[in-house]
Amino acid sequence: MNEKQTRREEVKKRKKMEIIPLLVSMLLLMSSEAILTQAQVRLTGTNTASATQGGMRFDREIGLQYSLKVVSDATNFIWQTFRQGAADRKPVNSVGLFIDDIGGVAYTSGNQIHVSAPYIAGYSGDVRREITGILYHETTHVWQWDGKGQAPGWVIEGVADYIRLKAGLAPAHCRKPGEGNSWTDSYDITARFFDYCNGLKDGFVAELNGKMKDGYNDQFFADILGKPLNQLWSDYKAAPRS
Repeated sequence: MNEKQTRREEVKKRKKMEIIPLLVSMLLLMSSEAILTQAQVRLTGTNTASATQGGMRFDREIGLQYSLKVVSDATNFIWQTFRQGAADRKPVNSVGLFIDDIGGVAYTSGNQIHVSAPYIAGYSGDVRREITGILYHETTHVWQWDGKGQAPGWVIEGVADYIRLKAGLAPAHCRKPGEGNSWTDSYDITARFFDYCNGLKDGFVAELNGKMKDGYNDQFFADILGKPLNQLWSDYKAAPRS
């Protein structure tokens, strides 16, 4: 086997994985891999469901290279929104993205993001935009503080959907400002409430996230905004809408 034939075999055997570190100045493309220089965080992606309908649609309409660039952009956006310098961030050196044959939509465990291939297969709208928004949400889970496990789910998911909202990637089903029965309704309803709170004090979400580095207490809202949660929610519901 000559050198060219050997090279072809190596390319065929290469796993479908891409590596994109953050904060880049130059992009080098080499077959199925993408490498960016000046890395702060190592990003890797794998489509473990490439033989499924969803996995094939992912490859065709979205792709690992694009998805990892989204995670990179989302990370920088999250750092800016949280107003974090290097010393303030969670000590995460790498993030893994997996397209899996799983139920649901997506989930994040530690520094690993898992997206559902069946969800991609069944999505009827602009699937690239939808996955972009999902990746902003899930990347937030990688970087946000969770009160050492004490923060309630509505806060965690509300902050993640707030990031998605402020990035201009709210889903089509996103509720409008003022909707919902409680601040604990989570996801988009809580995200809208947090957007209102951030309007009362610029940097509210960043300050809330910073306080959750060492624990969680509902008192954080009063500490930051001068009013308890129930009063803030009442004011939010009563606020005029254009």
